[in-house]
Amino acid sequence: MAASQRLTHVLVTLALLILCVLMVLYPAETWHAGVRGLSIWWDVLFPSLFPFLVLSELLLGFGIVHFLGTLLNPLMRPLFRVPGSGGFVFAVSCASGYPTGAKLTAQLWEQKLVTREEGERLVAFTTSSDPIFMIGAVSVGFFHNVAIAPVLVASHYAAAFLVGMLMRFHGGTAKGSQPDISSGSPSEEIPKNRLVRAIYAMHEARKADGRAFGELLRQAVSSSLRLIIIVGGLVVFFSVMMELLVQTGWLGGLYGITEQLLRHSGLPPSLSPSLVGGLFEVTLGNKEAGSAGASIPLVYKVAAAAFVLSWGGLSVHAQIMSVLSNTPMRYGPFLFARAIHALIAPVLVLLLWTPMMSRSSSPVLMEPGFIPSLSTYTPDWGLIFLSGMIVFVSLIVLLLFLAILSSILKPRRHAKK
Repeated sequence: MAASQRLTHVLVTLALLILCVLMVLYPAETWHAGVRGLSIWWDVLFPSLFPFLVLSELLLGFGIVHFLGTLLNPLMRPLFRVPGSGGFVFAVSCASGYPTGAKLTAQLWEQKLVTREEGERLVAFTTSSDPIFMIGAVSVGFFHNVAIAPVLVASHYAAAFLVGMLMRFHGGTAKGSQPDISSGSPSEEIPKNRLVRAIYAMHEARKADGRAFGELLRQAVSSSLRLIIIVGGLVVFFSVMMELLVQTGWLGGLYGITEQLLRHSGLPPSLSPSLVGGLFEVTLGNKEAGSAGASIPLVYKVAAAAFVLSWGGLSVHAQIMSVLSNTPMRYGPFLFARAIHALIAPVLVLLLWTPMMSRSSSPVLMEPGFIPSLSTYTPDWGLIFLSGMIVFVSLIVLLLFLAILSSILKPRRHAKK
């Protein structure tokens, strides 16, 4: 084991030295790639992530997560084998994108609201892109075609839901898992009415936290800034690394292998730059999908974009590993879930394309000389935040409705028995 660790350290050190040499050999390309990564972070990631990170910290401190967890427990437990607080994580993650789900899951683990296995299940299906990026940056900015947005968004979130259903079998039966973790106190002290129990759990959580609002806000902003800066640094680093790999031509072999796999699968081989680029960085992979040849049917380009969004790129993987580094949650289950998500989402695009795009007669809605770039999409911070809030509130309302429906129907099933 020690020998393998030494070998890993040597290989990583060698790779970093090679990157340093390449940065010296390609200074202009390195600078432009760094600026591009910084632009992605500032224009897209910062406005979509930071407000929700602060808001989620405040809601956690005020016990809202415990309140929703108690209400959503009848829904989340049977479906995903996670506590009800996972519904809050899922809603925030859908509204703001990765790596918010991992950040909130790590906080739930710190508060002993989830076990290791439950946390791994939760991270597996709450790591998703946000709708603003899929609609604004990908559909409008890269594809220049907003008509593909419904298919892209529906396939992405439906695949995440299916991943959650599959990951419920991960970990077997956890001995330390509690039937209703969010309630927090002995069952005999808690009222039987679920709404009253939820209010009681929120009150107990707020008392246990004990921080004044000013201190809670300061810590929420501070921790959120630390995370968002780490995310930005990783985005810039992987943007530079990917550009250096492109400049040196080292990706040629990977392009060739991917082309052969696509050809044998009956898919357009020219999509290989999108898939290979998406393995490393989400934005680059989607840009390549949007700029693929006009002879490629649009449905295959969108399927490639769905693959890239669901895989997340090694940049997102590094963000998740960084967030989970202080918890016992493992990277392996997350990697498996990303691979499954990346396989399911393109299949759903192919299945949903005809019923959802039947009105679209043109296979490609771009001018012949159009080259997609992030500059064609001008983000509006207010619109990003408002849209995220709408998604968050809508999902919370939907989950609460399903939880109430589940709690109403459950006694009837027992009565019939």
